[in-house]
Amino acid sequence: MLANDESNATYLGFDLSTQQLKAIAINGSLQVIHESCVHFDTDLPEFRTHGGVNQNADQQTVTAPTVMWIKAFDLILERLKINGIDYNMIVAISGSAQQHGSVYWKKGAINTLKNLKADNFLHNQLSQCFSCRDSPVWMDSSTTKQCRELEQWVGGAQQLADITGSRAYERFTGSQIARIYQTKPEMYGQTERICLVSNFCASLFAGDYAPIDYSDGSGMNLLDITTHDWSQQCLDYCAPDLRTKLGETLIPTPSVIGNISQYFVDRYGFNVDCKIVSFTGDNPASLIGMGLRKDDVAVSLGTSDTVFLRLTNPIPALDGHVLCNPLDDNSYMALICFKNGSRTRERIRNDCSEGDWSLFNELLESTPRGNFGNIGFYFDFKEIYPVISGDFRYNKFDSEVQRFSKEVEVRACIEGQFIRLRVHAENLGYNIGPNTRVLATGGASANPAMIQALSDVFNAPVVLKEQPNSAALGAAYLAKYSLIKNEMTFEEMIEETISGLVAANPSLDAYNVYTPLAQRYRKQENEIAKKANHTLNV
Repeated sequence: MLANDESNATYLGFDLSTQQLKAIAINGSLQVIHESCVHFDTDLPEFRTHGGVNQNADQQTVTAPTVMWIKAFDLILERLKINGIDYNMIVAISGSAQQHGSVYWKKGAINTLKNLKADNFLHNQLSQCFSCRDSPVWMDSSTTKQCRELEQWVGGAQQLADITGSRAYERFTGSQIARIYQTKPEMYGQTERICLVSNFCASLFAGDYAPIDYSDGSGMNLLDITTHDWSQQCLDYCAPDLRTKLGETLIPTPSVIGNISQYFVDRYGFNVDCKIVSFTGDNPASLIGMGLRKDDVAVSLGTSDTVFLRLTNPIPALDGHVLCNPLDDNSYMALICFKNGSRTRERIRNDCSEGDWSLFNELLESTPRGNFGNIGFYFDFKEIYPVISGDFRYNKFDSEVQRFSKEVEVRACIEGQFIRLRVHAENLGYNIGPNTRVLATGGASANPAMIQALSDVFNAPVVLKEQPNSAALGAAYLAKYSLIKNEMTFEEMIEETISGLVAANPSLDAYNVYTPLAQRYRKQENEIAKKANHTLNV
């Protein structure tokens, strides 16, 4: 076989996201050589999904047909073959999947999974193997009751965050399992194994139940991020015998599970020595795909604004997520997301510059860094934190005002959005240092005036990382890295890919301007949060 012939070796990465299944194949030099995609709504219309999911009338219960995902793998494997991929050349397979979704295998399903027949599609053979036909996904928000009960069970929201890295969230798997057990106990009793979407996909290729990896497992409100083991206290709230149903053993993310199932060898011509590597969540896979170094901050400026961080000594908080680092068992990754991103920027553009980005940038650049001490908070939608909507403006004396001039409003919006990213990164334990880089992606990263403001706020150079399909690419990287992790570091493996265009460098006065401004921002945000809590309690 060719496993040691790196010139011919191919590594395959999948990403099962909300709306589609993507596949990327790379060669030994990490160059993309094959890509394919299956779009659930258009390629699999028989499942009648909208945006890859089905919503109940209450708009809170959101699921996806489990068999649809399996059929997507049947289809994408056929497409890759048509596109010219030689399955015999694939050395290792890994993947990523939407975090927080869950799959429920019914009793006896393992026998079918281990004895698949090569003359039939996967979806035909596995269609009756699930106690819960439709899998809860990350968009589901039907578990508020279970979330509050779980927090109370362990001693409060902060205590749960200290244990699992996050307070209770409706989309997280622990509360989803608790709801199924409470409302459908017969279904839970018929279940022999509960998978995340990631290790469900890995199980298909391994022909056996694959274990959950540390990184994706830490997005469940069930894993103790310090011990890398299940929190028995959290398991006890959710359902009985849950440790057995989830699998006793958790594994590091870059782990080889075993060889590929004989089914794929016989049906598609995979080599019997092809390794199946642990699949993980899409957020950890994106961290891998973007080539995030330990001092880097990844900022995605899109409909929502999201920050990825690598942390050594995290401080779990109520407004972010601390996950196990997929590349290093001794460190962590943090994820912070805010709803009010590009749509808010566009609203301020329309109000202040007649919908013209060029005029918007002129207004932004006409005001000094620090904006004369003015600070703005702009929430078109009820924010994740603070849980409030509306606009809040403060002058240099920290007094609330009703309006700013147009140029001050523009800078207040941009600086406010970027300062909150910095403040919440620091809240989780991140320290901006001399080696910090900000890796920027998303639509707003194409705006040079905004990128300069981002560089100034973080007092760090901004590198543009326009990497499409970062989760699928990260899975392909993971497939290779898992085989060579004892020979080199991940940074050494991707050394040729981590460079990027430096789009902006911080101004000389950036540290002195934004360090005190960030302190004031934190104070005002806490005051707004108190208003939000008061409103909720009235």
